[in-house]
Amino acid sequence: MARLSIRIDLAPDIRVGPGKVQLLEMIAEHGSISAAGRALGMSYRRAWMLIEEMNTGFGQPVVESQIGGKAGGGARLSALGADLVAHYRAIEQAAERVASPFLARIAPVVRRDS
Repeated sequence: MARLSIRIDLAPDIRVGPGKVQLLEMIAEHGSISAAGRALGMSYRRAWMLIEEMNTGFGQPVVESQIGGKAGGGARLSALGADLVAHYRAIEQAAERVASPFLARIAPVVRRDS
């Protein structure tokens, strides 16, 4: 089945797509950049670099560090990060609704043996 993949180019140096949004969702779920990276099969370094790219590109944090007690620190989404995920998912759902009849017409003609 055909599906839509959305990448939003906000500026030459800031793009948001399914991978970054999924990373943000995993940080919200796991409370840590390293655990989010592991959940996605991504190295901590790669996850950290993507977060830094977004934090810098937006000019304010999408992910904030949390000072921890004996269990250590962690990370959480800022209000901007939570809004970014919510708005991206809303755009994705709206685009899927609009595109679905067109995708239904295109998908049947795709060769499946290649």
